[in-house]
This record gives sequence, structure tokens and C-alpha cells, in this order.
Amino acid sequence: MSLSLAFELDRGALHLAVALDVRSNQTLALVGPNGAGKSTMLHAIAGLLRIDIGSIAMAGTTWDGGPTGPFVPPESRRIGFLFQDHLLFAHLDVLDNVAFSLRAQGEPRAQARKEAMQWLSRVALADRAASWPKELSGGQAQRVALARALASRPQALLLDEPLAAVDASLRHELRRELKQHLATFAGPRVVVTHDAIDAFVLADRIAVIEQGRIIQVGTPTEICSAPRSRYVADLVGVNLVRGTCRDGVITTENGSTLKVAFAGTGPVLATIHPRAIALFPERPSGSPRNVWQATVVAVEPALDCLRVRFEGPVPLVAEITLGARHDLGIEVGAQLWLALKATEIAVSEA
Repeated sequence: MSLSLAFELDRGALHLAVALDVRSNQTLALVGPNGAGKSTMLHAIAGLLRIDIGSIAMAGTTWDGGPTGPFVPPESRRIGFLFQDHLLFAHLDVLDNVAFSLRAQGEPRAQARKEAMQWLSRVALADRAASWPKELSGGQAQRVALARALASRPQALLLDEPLAAVDASLRHELRRELKQHLATFAGPRVVVTHDAIDAFVLADRIAVIEQGRIIQVGTPTEICSAPRSRYVADLVGVNLVRGTCRDGVITTENGSTLKVAFAGTGPVLATIHPRAIALFPERPSGSPRNVWQATVVAVEPALDCLRVRFEGPVPLVAEITLGARHDLGIEVGAQLWLALKATEIAVSEA
């Protein structure tokens, strides 16, 4: 049972074109910059937007066949949709929020509430059944919304920024819990997120969308090891250089060169980890085959280091320790020498 997407639609200035399959027992994370079409794609799957061309099908049944094809309304698609702000009903307590989807399907009230309580137990919130949504923390509200989505017996599960409203201090724990809960659902799961860690932890596969187009699909490892765009490189925290390779030398669009350990010829993408870049106050000697001078344009804090952005022949980001900043005198405007071994540059055909 898979969710098959092959459609196009126009939404204002956005032209969305999607060709993608999401299999059962699989979580696909959809990532991309703001305005790329992530939420628009979820709304089309849910039936909240009609497509212009193509089809959306679930387990062989067409949910949307375009303007002249079949169309299954949202309430008949059996989709569990977890919205970014959770959208719990303020006038219903937690138990009746979860029971709502079952009642909408014609389930008797007593049976719906019994099943809802079972779902609340699964997300460890049975003790909050009589609480009102305003009494819940962000993490609790997220779990109630997930229980409500799963209680509806969906064929597919859609989650739009499910951790966006969660406090940073709770994000790690709730991310782990969400991954466990998603694993209990047997159908296709699509998660929209702007957070790289959310995508890498929750997803079996990642699809990158930019300007309405799917530009890269792969496992987290594949995405990290071979980013196909500047956005993806920034997302995973590596440098991406485009150019043309010949005789072990990449020539970039601005005419700069990088010596690499790559025998191929033609357009390539070079990936450079920020920690592979060595910094020196004076021109270094020794084995590095790539050495040039560059200017510091930004110093940004990261989890356990500083990320230093350089403007130079090849604009790059390097990672350093807090101590190295003082030792090297790294401030905006400072000029340093960068050294990079050819073997530290991963190259793939573009």
C-alpha cells in the first residue's frame, strides 16, 4: 500500500510539480525553504486543494485525478492530519478531542470514548483525559493531536511541522517519542519540517523541494553525503562547490580552482566538511594542495563550535573551537589562510 503522487498545481506564484511515491511503513520527511511548496503539497494530498494535472492515489485508488478525473473529498480520504498548531477543539476536553474523528465516522459515543482512552494511554496521557486544551503544555497538545490523528484509522498520516510549537528544552525528548509513535502506524507517513535534525531522526527517506520541484530524494545518509543544492548543503552543515573537473582540478564558475582526488571529467559537485578546513595566520607550508587567503565575513555560534564564514576565491564555512578563535584572532574583517587537502573533498558528478 503506497501513496503515489504525480501532479502539478498552481498556487499564486508557486507552480508545484511532484513525482513521488511513499511506501507503507515509511516516513518521508519533506524539507525545503519557506515558500517552496511543502505545505501546499500536504494540502493537495489531504484534498484541501485540487490539482491541475496528474493524479494522487492511495493503494491504487485515485483520490484526485485532476479537473476531469475522480475526486475523493477530504473527509472520505482516511487521512490523519497533524497541523503545525495542533488545532485542538477548545470546547472539548482531551478525551472528546481524540474521540471526535471516531464520532465523525459514525462510532457510538461510548465506543468512541473507549477507543480514545486507549489512544491516550498509548501516548501516556490517560491522566489528562478530562483536561482542556488550554491546560496542556505544547508537548502534551502535540501528543493529543497525534492520538486524534491515529484514532481515525487513517490510511496515510500527514504531519505539518509537528515539533514547531514545542519548547526547545523538550524537543529532543518529544522527537524521540514521535519517532516511536510513528513506527506504530503501518501506512505511509509524510512529515513536513524545516529542521534538519527532525528530518534526519524521524525519516526513513528525505525529499528536498525547492521552488515547487523535488530536487533530491534519498536516505538521510545519502542526502548528507551528496547534497545537490546550496540549500541542502546548508541544511546538513557542509560546503557545496559546483564546477567542472578536468585532470584532478575543479574550476568553479568564477574561475577559481580546487585540486581534488577525482579522476572524472565534466560538471561536478564537491562537498567539503567545515572541519576539514585548516586555518592559519600565515601562509602554511606542507602537504595541503589547496591554499588561499580569505576574509572573515561572519562568526556564528553552533552547538559545540563556531562557524566562520569566509569570502574569497572559494567562499566557504569552517568550524573552529572557541579557543581557536582567540588564538587566531578571528573577527569579522580578519584575513586568514585556508588550507584544504585534496583527499578531504568529496566529488560526485553533477
